[in-house]
This record gives sequence, structure tokens and C-alpha cells, in this order.
Amino acid sequence: MIGLDAVTSLSPASDSRAGEVLRLRREISRMQRRRSEHTLLPLDPAFAALLPEEGLQTGTSYTVSPSPSLVLALLSAASRKGHWCAVVGMPTLGVEAAAAFGIDLARLILVPTPGERWLAATSALAEVVPLIVVAPGTRAGDADVSRLSARLRDRGCTLLVTESPGTGRWPQSEGTIRLHDPHWHGLGAGWGLLSDCTVTVTAQTRHSPRPSSVRVQLPGGHGALEAVGAELTALPALSPERSSLGESAPPELLRWAEAG
Repeated sequence: MIGLDAVTSLSPASDSRAGEVLRLRREISRMQRRRSEHTLLPLDPAFAALLPEEGLQTGTSYTVSPSPSLVLALLSAASRKGHWCAVVGMPTLGVEAAAAFGIDLARLILVPTPGERWLAATSALAEVVPLIVVAPGTRAGDADVSRLSARLRDRGCTLLVTESPGTGRWPQSEGTIRLHDPHWHGLGAGWGLLSDCTVTVTAQTRHSPRPSSVRVQLPGGHGALEAVGAELTALPALSPERSSLGESAPPELLRWAEAG
């Protein structure tokens, strides 16, 4: 894993943030090809049925739920194939959890606290990294989104943008991938140990408006992604509110499940 020392000055209090973005761009350029040669980035087999192409389209962006576990699961297959990955603006993302999902830490770039420079950091990384996750710190303007989208197409980069109440759905998004209806296992009536969580992940794209869903363990018994059921289709489109916990979830699990 790289980038922790290289991007420290991307914090809002630093005066050399722009220079560090440029230095990061030069450093990554030295290690990574200039443009992706692939039209699709792979997904874990448990997620393959979610999208018509069974992978993430390059040169596009997707809106995803802000779940660290979902983010790591979406990165895992591409990382195992040797692709560089980057995560911008998610300081709580754990490297141990990333390793448990099979992500190659030597090819993972973290920019945990870019502050208002999140868009500049993402744009710099998009030139040389094929798969990026970003949690926007502020709402991006239409012109900024258009410029970044053009760079994604030019470089063949795929961007996963986490949604939040303050930023909403990313403009020009190819589709949405949302996590909902979690159910934790191992907790009894006042006793037990949380072991794994079963969730539904639903995807909907512009070219395939009919939602597709899979039921998976996230995390599974070994800390990674595990399929637990057959594909579900013909589900109604999900509102942003449905991407959160179901009403039946125990109150003591709300904070944990939303974070994970």
C-alpha cells in the first residue's frame, strides 16, 4: 500500500496540497500504465450477476452505498487481477479488512482526508489508476463533473462514488449499486458473538433499468465475500432510504451495520 505519507499534506490545514497532488501523479505515473486496455473490470463471482456485462465498465462512474464492506468487495476482484486501486475520502477504511477481502495492499492507494481537495486528488489518480472509490466531501459542480467524466473516458478509469445526504447521486452515473436489508448472525437474546452478516446488493444501470439483486454474506465467515443465495430479479427500484438498515434490525446493530 502506498500513499499514506505521500498524501498527508492533502489535509485542509496544509499549504502544499496542490504540489502533493502533482507529486502523487508523477509517482503513480512511474508505476502504472497510462491507459487501461480493458473494457470491463472484473467483479467477484458472487457479484457477477448484478450487471449485464458481469463487470464494471471502464471509463464510467457508478453510485454506490457508503459501506466499507461493499467498497472492499467491489475492489477485490480487480485487485486480485493485478489492477491498481485507490480510495479517496474514507478515513475509516481498514487495511486489515482490505487484506481479508484479498486486496493487494502493495497496489492500494489511500487518500484518507483530502478535505476540499477530494476532486483534485480523484482527477489526478484517474489519469493512472483504473479503479477509484471516492467519498465526495462537497457537492461537485456540473462543469467539474463533466471534466472528470471526460478524463475517465480518456484514461479508461472506473469511478465508484459513495452517496450521502449531502452529495446525493453522482451526475452522469452509469448506474447504482446499493446494499440493503442486512441481517447479522450469531447474536442471541442478550448473548452471543456477531459472526457474519447477510445482505442484499442491488444494481441498476442506464442500459439495464430492471434491478438485479444477489444475497451475500458481507462479511462472510472468513471476512470476505460469500454468495448465499440465487439471483433475484424484477425488484422495484430502491430509494436512497432503502439502502440503509431494514426496520427489523436490532437498535444496537444500527451504528455497526451502517459503518460496515
